[in-house]
Amino acid sequence: MDRPDPALRASVSMTAASLAQVWLRGLGSSELTARRRLFVFPHAGAGASAYRLAAYLPDTVEVCTVQLPGRENRFAEPALTSLDDAVAALAPLIADHTDLPYAFFGHSMGSLIAFETARRLRALGRRLPDRLFLSGMRAPGLPDREPRHTLPDDKLLATAEFDGVDAELQELLLPLLRADLTLCETYTHRAEAPLPCPLTVLAGSSDDSVDGSELADWHKHTSADFELHLFPGAPHLYVRGAERQLAEAITRTFPARG
Repeated sequence: MDRPDPALRASVSMTAASLAQVWLRGLGSSELTARRRLFVFPHAGAGASAYRLAAYLPDTVEVCTVQLPGRENRFAEPALTSLDDAVAALAPLIADHTDLPYAFFGHSMGSLIAFETARRLRALGRRLPDRLFLSGMRAPGLPDREPRHTLPDDKLLATAEFDGVDAELQELLLPLLRADLTLCETYTHRAEAPLPCPLTVLAGSSDDSVDGSELADWHKHTSADFELHLFPGAPHLYVRGAERQLAEAITRTFPARG
């Protein structure tokens, strides 16, 4: 049998590395100092730059934020409308970068993608996250709430959280928001054994998109430790402006060293 050409192998490797850089912003940013890695999965309508957790974590934690198609530097690409497609793309890229102890943090839509990515990594027989931090999202498998992705543009805009964004930009971002909501609201949970990863579930105590019982129901999805942490008085998008407190909550159970 012919051996693969070394140049071809190098080319494939470079392509995979380039693809990982596109999907995982911040990958390699703390290459010399990192002892742990935190993969961040943003909420619907958001890009990687919406999260500034790296500024509040030491350089021993490399923060890699998922950049899905259709936003920021990937604006020209069509946004995904299937959670399965997002996971199929992300899981192999993350699997190639689990050389360090690592954790997932996802907010809202990001929680679902993080959770299903962890389950896909288990199916692939790859190293699993040390802990999942799942924020602002009810547990999978619960009865559906009223869908928003089918609303007319004007009604969908009225429900959107575009604080400080001018009307013209809101119109531009609306297709992205609809795609992300489609991804979430057409997701079908498939029963599997609980993950062996500990779960920390977080939310703002004033988040009207999820209630305490829906958050607590995440405990069914782990066979390890479970904890629920609420940020007093915080709304759904508490992540913006609460990065320091969030970083502290994360490092309490995912130490920056060791």
